Amino acid sequence: MTAQTIWRATVLTLFPEMFPGPLGVSLAGRALASGLWTLEPRDIRDSATDRHRSVDDTPAGGGPGMVLRADILAAAIDATDIAPDRPRLLMSPRGRPLTQPIVAELASGPGPLIVCGRFEGVDERVIEARGLQEVSIGDYVLSGGEIAAMALIDACVRLLPGVMGKQASGEDETFSEGLLEYPQYTRPQEFEGRPIPEILTSGDHAKVAAWRRAQSEALTRARRPDLWIVRHGTKNTTDG
Repeated sequence: MTAQTIWRATVLTLFPEMFPGPLGVSLAGRALASGLWTLEPRDIRDSATDRHRSVDDTPAGGGPGMVLRADILAAAIDATDIAPDRPRLLMSPRGRPLTQPIVAELASGPGPLIVCGRFEGVDERVIEARGLQEVSIGDYVLSGGEIAAMALIDACVRLLPGVMGKQASGEDETFSEGLLEYPQYTRPQEFEGRPIPEILTSGDHAKVAAWRRAQSEALTRARRPDLWIVRHGTKNTTDG
């Protein structure tokens, strides 16, 4: 993404009124108002062809619920007329887990088209025909993809140039190096008998950095052994 390119998020949804929602406040909201990024929610129903603006039908082979039709969603995707270099994402619990490296990659590009599913899912044929990349924000099921899309967008926007006060804020934090973030402290010096660790007020920056690194590693090994294994290629052990 060049300095002249504005990062764009185009969202296909049955509920465009849900946007910007939380994306309109705090860091993302200020950046949106300042023109550092743009948000374009589009209604999938605008591509419906009947007077009832129907977008779904019963699943082939039977079963509960309804499925978002391939022809309607394909038409909605085509109507966005997005550039071919923009990723096409589908928020889906069966998708690839969203990680900080994926967020960083998306944030460095022109911005994605994000499809928010509803009902029992999306016709598989449109996923294949329009090259949708399925992305998941966790092992649970939401009512629709809108909240997941907001999480993805927020994670990306905060990494855009000029959004955060200090670039280091986006680099020295949880997941940036495959580690959980170290504990943070601020005033008062003592809270309910719990003081700030002395090393953090020692003024010795090297010792502070080493302490924070050790804390990050210990937290990661204890709480996210999966991350530790990926980082070191070994199973978590208790003997170091």
